[in-house]
Amino acid sequence: MDFTQSPPSNSLSLGFLSHSSVVTAPNGSKNDRSSKIVDDSISFQIESRIQDMAHPVPSIPLQLMDQQTEDHHNCKEENLNEEKKESEKVDEERDEEEFRFWGHSMCLKRKRDCDSVSSTSAYPVKSLKASSNELELRRNAVRAWGNQSLRVADLDVFEIMEKEKLRQYKGIELIASENFVCKAVMEALGSHLTNKYSEGMPRSRYYGGNQYIDEIEILCGERALAAFGLDSESWGVNVQAYSCTSANFAVYTGLLLPGDRIMGLDTPSGGNTSHGCYLPNGRKVSGASIFFESLSYKVNPQSGYIDYDKLEERAVDFHPKILICGGSSYPREWDYARFRQIADKCGAVLLCDMAQISGLVAAKECISPFEFCDIVTSTSHKSLRGPRGGIIFYRKGPKPRKRCMLLNQGEGSDRYDFEEKINFAVFPALQGGPHNNHIAALAIALKQVATPEYKAYMQQVKKNAQALASALLRRNCRLVTGGTDNHLLLWDLRNLGLTGKNFEKVCELCHITLNKVTIFDDNGNLTPGGVRIGK
Repeated sequence: MDFTQSPPSNSLSLGFLSHSSVVTAPNGSKNDRSSKIVDDSISFQIESRIQDMAHPVPSIPLQLMDQQTEDHHNCKEENLNEEKKESEKVDEERDEEEFRFWGHSMCLKRKRDCDSVSSTSAYPVKSLKASSNELELRRNAVRAWGNQSLRVADLDVFEIMEKEKLRQYKGIELIASENFVCKAVMEALGSHLTNKYSEGMPRSRYYGGNQYIDEIEILCGERALAAFGLDSESWGVNVQAYSCTSANFAVYTGLLLPGDRIMGLDTPSGGNTSHGCYLPNGRKVSGASIFFESLSYKVNPQSGYIDYDKLEERAVDFHPKILICGGSSYPREWDYARFRQIADKCGAVLLCDMAQISGLVAAKECISPFEFCDIVTSTSHKSLRGPRGGIIFYRKGPKPRKRCMLLNQGEGSDRYDFEEKINFAVFPALQGGPHNNHIAALAIALKQVATPEYKAYMQQVKKNAQALASALLRRNCRLVTGGTDNHLLLWDLRNLGLTGKNFEKVCELCHITLNKVTIFDDNGNLTPGGVRIGK
C-alpha cells in the first residue's frame, strides 16, 4: 500500500482500537473484536467516507517490532504458514506487511486468529486487567510501608528508644543543658512540618507552598519578642539557627571579616567553645578560633568571679570587634552595665550568649541582658524548655547618639544594620533550609514561657539549685564562687581527691547524670577537677 499521496477531501481517516473496542456492524449488531485480537493488542484501521459500508474494512492488529535490515526505508515481507505439529510447542505465526504512509516506510505484522489464544508469544505482554491489579498492589504496598509505626518499621531503634525513655524516667537528670519538653512540643517536632523545604525568610522563600510555614515562623518571632518583653520597633529576631553555636557563628560571619577579633570568657573559666577556645598546646578547638582571632578573659582563680578590671585592661589592648558575655558554666549574675562600658571604650559590639539562663531571663528571675547588649543569642532548649535549636535577637532602628559616636567615631550610619547581615549569614551563608518542625515547636514553648505557670516553674528551679548548694556547703563541699545565682552550680572535687570524670561515672551507676567540668587551680592550669550540676 502507498499513502504518499494526500487523501482527497479528507476521505480517509486513521484509527487505533484497543482489544476492548466494540464496533457496530452495518446491520446494527455489535461486534466485539476482542474475540479475534489478542487481549492487549492495538488495532490499526483505515476508514473511508466513500467505501462500501456493506463491506467494512477489517482492523489490523499491530505490534511493535525491531528493525530487521540496515535499510530503514524497506521492510521484508514474510509469511509464516507452518502448522502446529506438537501440542507442547506453539509456533508464532505472523504476517509482515510493508506499506508507505505519507512518505514513510512502515511495517505491520498481522497475527493469525489461531494465535489469539496463545500465551507464549515472542513478545509477551500482560493484560490491562493484570497491569491494573499489579499497579494497585504496588500502591497499597507503598501506603502500608509509609504508614508503619516505629515499632513495626524498625524494631531495633524502637527498643533502644524505649530503653532511653526508661532511663530518663527512672534516673535523676542534673545536666544543666538538658530539660524535659512538654507533649505539645514533641508532637510538633514529629509532625508533617518536617516534610517542607523553605529556604529564605518569610515572604521571601526560594520555594513555593510556604504560605503556612511563613505564618508559623512569623508567629514564632512575635512570641520570641513578647517572651522577653521586647519592642518590635527596636528588636528583631531570627529563629532559624540550628543551635546556639550556629547562632554565634552567624553573628561573627555577618559582622566580621575572617581574622577579625573577638573576645569571650575562657572555656575553663566557664565560657563556651563557640566564643573562642585553644588547648594548652595552642591547638584551635572551635571555628570561632579557626576563622577569627580570639582572646579570652578569665575568672579570678581564688574567688571564681570574673575579674572585670583585668577584662577591661585586656579588651582595651586587644580591641575586639565583638565582646562576648555569657557562658556555659558560670553560676553568678553578669554585670552587663560594666560590659557595656568596656565595649564602648574599645569600640566593640556587645554580644550576650544567654543559652543557659534564657528561661530565667524570660521569667525575670535574673538580670536581663537586653537593656545593655546589641545582640543576644540563646539556645531554645535548656532552661527555655523548648526544642533543640538557636535564636538570635538583634537591635534595629536608630542607635543612641553616644553609642553611635563611640562605635563610628562620628562616621557611618546612625542606624543599626544587624538585621540584613545576620539573616544573610544564617541563610545562605551557613545553613540550608530551616527546620520548620523545630520552629513550630519553639513557638509552642515560647507561648508557655509567657504564662504564670512557667514563671512559677522557674522560681522553683532557682530555689532547688540554691537548696542543693546549701546542702553541699553544710557538708564542707567546695563550690566555685561559694554558691549560685541561677540554676547551676560548680562542685570542685579536688579537696576530696576525686576528678570530675570519675565522679561522673560513679553518679551514672547510681542513675544520676551530671557532667564534668574543668576548674582553674591557683596556677591557672587546666584540671578536670569538678562537676556541673543543673536543676
